[in-house]
Amino acid sequence: MAYISPMLTNIVTAVKKASVNLNRDFSEIERLQNSIKGSLDFTRIAFDKIQKGLRNEFGKVLPTVAVVFANEKAPKEGMFLSVSGIEGLANFAHGNPEFAISAALMNGQTILCGVVYNPARDELFFAEKGKGAFKEGFRSHERLRVSSRQELEGALVAVKPVANDTVLSAKIVNNTLSFCKDVRVSGAVALDLAYVAAGKLDAVIAPQCLLSGMAAGILLVKEAGGMALDMEQADTRTEDLPMVLNSGNLVAVNFNLSQKIAKILK
Repeated sequence: MAYISPMLTNIVTAVKKASVNLNRDFSEIERLQNSIKGSLDFTRIAFDKIQKGLRNEFGKVLPTVAVVFANEKAPKEGMFLSVSGIEGLANFAHGNPEFAISAALMNGQTILCGVVYNPARDELFFAEKGKGAFKEGFRSHERLRVSSRQELEGALVAVKPVANDTVLSAKIVNNTLSFCKDVRVSGAVALDLAYVAAGKLDAVIAPQCLLSGMAAGILLVKEAGGMALDMEQADTRTEDLPMVLNSGNLVAVNFNLSQKIAKILK
């Protein structure tokens, strides 16, 4: 049975309360798909609204903890929440339910606990350092474990395209297809990482990630028995979490595939 600390309980509560309006906004987005301008305008409004809602809800339960969204500067000292209000924003704007709220409580470069919540599917994944990773259930929570796959040939790998570099993006996708069973490009790194933790994906290759989009998912993967590597160090199978958090060039994978996946990155 999962033990959920008061701190993590507060984060889950805040995320779920703030997500109520986001779910309503997503339903409206689905109805606006025949109007490109209308859906884009509404997406901007929804994005601003969820950020304000999350800041407000976190302020109620964790009033002394700074809330840091994407492209905001994290404090140099003390705990803070690294938050992505809509991870998978393009999906949200197109009425695609592959998006999530991602929130990680951090102390410096240590990830203490994390939550990834997809309100469209009501799927919530959570982890606390040293206490395992879980998917929320009605009666009991399901413990997450990464896959035990040992060979790339049968692996299902998610890839995040590189912004403004179609050549590198194509290279990573093509290399993945050359070595693995199939590739997925979901547009929501936080959910990809949750699915690696749950064993539904075997790996994620995600260059140029923002801290807010990957921190909670990294903890899910690590607490589920996986590894979080920097793309430059994938061939050494050496974890350097501060390096990953600073570079944003992430490979999340199980131990068996951790060195073999370096073939894709050459």
